[in-house]
Amino acid sequence: MEDKKSNNLIIGCMCALGCEIFFGLSYVFTKQATDSASELSLLGWRFLLAFIVMTILILLGIVKINLKGKPIKNVLLVALFSPVIYFIGETIGISNTTASESGVFLACIPVASLAASTLILHKKPSKIQVIGILITLMGVIVTVLVVGIESSLSIIGYLFLLIAVVSYALYSVFVEKAFDYTGIEITYVMLTAGAIVFTILAIVESSVKGNVNVLISLPIRNSDFLIAILYQGIGCSIIAFFLSNMAIAKIGVNRTSSFIGVSTVVSIISGALLLRESFSIYQIIGAIIIIVGVYVSNTNNIEVS
Repeated sequence: MEDKKSNNLIIGCMCALGCEIFFGLSYVFTKQATDSASELSLLGWRFLLAFIVMTILILLGIVKINLKGKPIKNVLLVALFSPVIYFIGETIGISNTTASESGVFLACIPVASLAASTLILHKKPSKIQVIGILITLMGVIVTVLVVGIESSLSIIGYLFLLIAVVSYALYSVFVEKAFDYTGIEITYVMLTAGAIVFTILAIVESSVKGNVNVLISLPIRNSDFLIAILYQGIGCSIIAFFLSNMAIAKIGVNRTSSFIGVSTVVSIISGALLLRESFSIYQIIGAIIIIVGVYVSNTNNIEVS
């Protein structure tokens, strides 16, 4: 029993770490792609590509899923909260606020996940987990505020960022409740929902602007956009979502949430190395605090129920 718990801890932590590395690196690709395309165009193509690739793998028998006879409620709630509501909230929230404001809001996701796990799953976090998550939160806030404290005073932006934070926390909770499904089955339902919703939204946006042909031809005429949707579609939407779902199944919401700050560290490092963005001593301090917080959150191997 102890060996199984130890193995679950190792596998779960590695999955959570891998997931956040994928998400952290996506910053570089998103930055380059959105210079010439809208966020909805990127999301629409990203999830459509991921859905097509995953469906092909299933039809070829490389990936096996079985959705028949399983209760659908919890897995549909997973897909509703993430990717659908989360990405809508994040996209509108970020576009209406400053980088520092959106960074601080999204840094609160681990705290919101911890609260949701306690209230809905009745899983009481250990004191060390609470301390570790709060340390990580401090590190992320220090890191994002380095760019300068600016205020948009956008009520709409704040509201949608809050929606994003809450929806991600609820996604985490319902992944754990959808125990009848494998990680890959949950991922496929998420991709299907994302492909339907964001493809429709991207087409509607392009229709309003009168450039549907531009949307359709984006991957062909824009190499940066093509690279971005390949990375985000396969790397983030398929692999990272699967790793996230697997991590939650193995080590629970609270411990998985403690790794979210890692994506901030990866995005800072990749931005500095690949995009030549500034990299200050304060960002290094923030990154160290985040890593310490993740370590502290995972020093105990048994989550208190």
